[in-house]
Amino acid sequence: MTDPVIRALDASDAALFDTLPDPLGAREGHRHTRHRPDWKRVALRDGRVVARGAWWGGPDDTEPVNLNWFDVAEGEEDAGAALLRSAPWQVELEVNLPAGWRDDPALRAAARTRADAARRAGYELLVERLLYRWTPADGLPERPGRLTFRAEPDDAVFFDALRRIHSATLDAHALKAIEQGGLDRAAQEELDFFHWCPSPREWWQVAHTAEGEPVGIHIPAHNPSGPCIGFIGVLPDRRGHGYAYDLLAECTHFLVERGAQFVAAATDRGNAPMAAHFAKAGYPVVKERLNFDPPRTG
Repeated sequence: MTDPVIRALDASDAALFDTLPDPLGAREGHRHTRHRPDWKRVALRDGRVVARGAWWGGPDDTEPVNLNWFDVAEGEEDAGAALLRSAPWQVELEVNLPAGWRDDPALRAAARTRADAARRAGYELLVERLLYRWTPADGLPERPGRLTFRAEPDDAVFFDALRRIHSATLDAHALKAIEQGGLDRAAQEELDFFHWCPSPREWWQVAHTAEGEPVGIHIPAHNPSGPCIGFIGVLPDRRGHGYAYDLLAECTHFLVERGAQFVAAATDRGNAPMAAHFAKAGYPVVKERLNFDPPRTG
């Protein structure tokens, strides 16, 4: 068997990317995603594409923020690993899978092939995620009416709230940031992401009880693919009352009132309380995701 040949693509040969079969339906899943031709790479064996990757970033980014389309033909894990190792960008890898993929032997095999290739390249599984997409057909979640919401222009208020929220969190990305740089790093990474989003800063809101006591924050957002639940967080001393649902309902209404025809969202598979709130609010799981950390350097 010949060694795979790794090729970067450009606009002239971008069609080569589409010659690999698509058992996970990635093409349909990325129909709203813009991938730059020069951020696509393929692995060829005997002239045939056996692995491919499309890196992604925002329209103003000079480097990709993640690799969110990675396919490997059956039995070509080494070619997939070579594709990952040779890439100039070592960023988080997302393997997107249809909802309920574990119940389908063919989908399980396809997921295993991609995961095995990632591990051979030194990537490590960080977390499994549930991806949601609400549409008007799902019905607007009822607002409980227990909280009041108002905009807060001071980033320091959100920074402090994020530190407190992440001091007792189930979120794998936040826990990773805390391990690497403490609560300040976790809070700052969140703020940096929300400022990166193209939606207005004025949308960020703090929730209060009727007595004026702060309960948590919600951040309605638009990422480059459209409207999404940016962040839902309840302060630790206010947990146990189901307030995350109130925040989620308000965040959904807020986006719909500003023209959203769908709302995307995600949570870690292990975050059962938040998954229950999404279910209560009528958010269906449309995809699942495996998030892999790139190889550690240094």
